[in-house]
Amino acid sequence: MKQPKSFEEGMDRLQGLLTQLQDEATPLADSVKLYAEAAGLIHYCNTALDKARLQVEEIDASLAPDVEVPHDS
Repeated sequence: MKQPKSFEEGMDRLQGLLTQLQDEATPLADSVKLYAEAAGLIHYCNTALDKARLQVEEIDASLAPDVEVPHDS
């Protein structure tokens, strides 16, 4: 699987894969390959989101070091 260049590219590719997986004309063997690629993209996108979340928390902490900023988990 080719690594996406960005979160947005990963999400676009993932959407395309989901469309192919939902197509009844897609052969089972192809569906398995598409599923494997989708799983890798989901991992990539989740990792990108986690990194962005940490960056936002670091920014919040640097702007108001003495104030507790609530974050939804």
